[in-house]
Amino acid sequence: MSSAKHRVVIVGGGFGGLSAAQALAKADVEVTLIDRRNHHLFQPLLYQVATASLSTAEIAWPIRHILRKRDNVTTLLANVTGVDTAAQQVLLDDGSAVGYDSLILATGARHAYFGHDDWEQFAPGLKTLEDATTIRRKLLLAFEAAERESDPDKRRALLTFAIIGAGPTGVEMAGAMIELARSSLQGEFKTIQPNEARVVLIEGGDRVLLNFDQSLSAYTLKALRQLGVEVELGQMVSAIDGEGVTYGDKRLATHTVVWAAGVAASPAARWLGVEPDRAGRVRVAPDLSVPGHPEIFVVGDTASISMDDGKPVPGVGDAAKQGGRHAARVINQRLAGKTEPLPFRYRHAGDLATIGKQAAVIDFGWIKLTGWMAWWVWGFAHIYFLVDLKNRIFVTLSWLWIYLSGQRRARLITQGDANGPAPIKEVSEGD
Repeated sequence: MSSAKHRVVIVGGGFGGLSAAQALAKADVEVTLIDRRNHHLFQPLLYQVATASLSTAEIAWPIRHILRKRDNVTTLLANVTGVDTAAQQVLLDDGSAVGYDSLILATGARHAYFGHDDWEQFAPGLKTLEDATTIRRKLLLAFEAAERESDPDKRRALLTFAIIGAGPTGVEMAGAMIELARSSLQGEFKTIQPNEARVVLIEGGDRVLLNFDQSLSAYTLKALRQLGVEVELGQMVSAIDGEGVTYGDKRLATHTVVWAAGVAASPAARWLGVEPDRAGRVRVAPDLSVPGHPEIFVVGDTASISMDDGKPVPGVGDAAKQGGRHAARVINQRLAGKTEPLPFRYRHAGDLATIGKQAAVIDFGWIKLTGWMAWWVWGFAHIYFLVDLKNRIFVTLSWLWIYLSGQRRARLITQGDANGPAPIKEVSEGD
């Protein structure tokens, strides 16, 4: 490729970065996409890997494969450590650098423990495939350990599972966990009854799904309790350790805790030397560029920008996709010599969350759905947004099998031994 072409560097191969790269496919530019992992991940279904419904290859695809037909895109597997804004270079951990004329930062978010980072070792979040396989392993090993445990108190703690945060991730995890225990594992143990398992969902707010309409929150709460999930509202967590969780004036003995209570932006603001907002995000101009650096764009969870009504653009996959496409549009417009402002306008498609395998809630604004009909709409929507036909077929068949039989096929414990945790490493499918 000619070095005279405009160089666009994209950091991050998630929804925002991939959408930007695809939107620049026909532009007369050189695109370099950098990610520290070799795969694009469909995060909305990550909890289904954690609860053994799907395998990793069904929700993740090699970035190189996705972009293989994009002749102007080069993909690099590398870890970004900073940005030299003066020299217009992205700095990598091996000491090398990649120059840019335009830069798109789509680096996503990480877990936020609100000043209690020591909780992470006991309560992993759910953002990566490694997170999902870690949680799945802990969950399945808890049942195996309970099968061998003779002390009733210790066995009860092993069969108790806590989820912190009742947003969509927490709600979906809770429903899937209780169904795994009370349906998929039934009849497979001799000493324990998996339906003895407790799933406790702990939320600091006064209702589940705080960002949803109140009527949908009320429906979700009722549906969760009908499934057998214990929901604790208005309870702030004060301690998490290897033996349990303390919230309010209660102590819950458990060895398996999942963190779904909050996220923080990537270190992009620090890379750029700009003052972040309270969540660590970069405050961007209306066109998603960085004030003082019109050649740099920030999209997705890393960007702080408001909608026309003053509410912040939500940290969801569709917002990242729209942001990535918009940044590409601005770059194309500038290369065409057009200088008029092109502000970003986020179009909210709706809110969706599933509650187990036969219920969901959907808010499209103009219509609200609950129950089995919402579950089918939720399923079709997620299948539609998967990357390729093969994955759509596999996920559909997996869900149909679970729906009809209750069995989850992705229940292999593949890392370490049966006595405790081991370092997480990627394994080949189906893991």
